[in-house]
Amino acid sequence: MRFTSEQRLDGDLLERGFTLGDVPGFLWTPEPAAAPAPLILLGHPPLGLARMYPALLARARQAAADGFATATIELPGSGDRPRLPELDRARAELRRTMEAGEPVGPAIVDALILPLVDRTVPEWQAALDALLDLPGLRGPVGYSGGVIAVGTRLAAVDPRIEAAVLFAGSFVPAATVEEARRVGIPLHVLLQWDDEGNDRQASLALFDAFGSREKTLNANMGGHTGVPAFAGEAAARFFTRHLK
Repeated sequence: MRFTSEQRLDGDLLERGFTLGDVPGFLWTPEPAAAPAPLILLGHPPLGLARMYPALLARARQAAADGFATATIELPGSGDRPRLPELDRARAELRRTMEAGEPVGPAIVDALILPLVDRTVPEWQAALDALLDLPGLRGPVGYSGGVIAVGTRLAAVDPRIEAAVLFAGSFVPAATVEEARRVGIPLHVLLQWDDEGNDRQASLALFDAFGSREKTLNANMGGHTGVPAFAGEAAARFFTRHLK
C-alpha cells in the first residue's frame, strides 16, 4: 500500500488516498486518535470513486463521529481503471433489454454481477490485509454498502468481517442467494420499497436466505436515492453495537 495524498478535513478527519497495486482507494480516520479504531469498509456501486466521493465522504464523516475508521477502493472496470469488456457488454445488454421493456433474465444478471464479484472480493481482501497492518486501525471489521452481491460474498468468505450493513437495490444472481446461506454474522439490510431499478422480491428472497441469527430488514418507502436520514442513523447504531 502506498499513500498518495493526505489532508485533514475540518480538523477531526484525516483523509489519505492510497494505491494498492493498481487499485486506488481512500482511508479516513478520526483525529485525534486516542486509540486504534475499528474499521468499516465502504462498498459502493460501480460508478467510479470520483462520482461517489461526496456520498462516501458523508458516510466516512458519520462513521468517524462514532469512532470508526473507514476505507474504500475503486471497483474493477470503474474510474480510471482499465475497462472490462465483458462487463461493458453486459451493461449494454441490460440497457437494451430495459429500453425494450423486456424482463431482465438470469443470464443477464449473472453476466452483469458475477464477474464483478469474482474480481472485487479478492481486492477487498487484499486491501483489508494492508489496512489492518497500519497503526491506528484494528478489528473488528464491518462492511457497509453495495453491490449487495459483493457484500454477501465477502461476508461469506472472510471471517474478519464481523457485521455488515447491506444496501439492497442491485441485481441478485441465484448464486448469491446460495452464498447467503453461509453468512452467519449480524446483518442490517436497507431496502427502498419503491426503488425503480430493484427487484423487490429478489431482495426479500435474499434477505430470507441469509443464515444469520440476527438480521434486520429496514424497508422504507421511496426510490433508490430517497433513503431517509433516520435509516442511516439506525445503521450507525447497528455498527456501534457490534464493532465497539
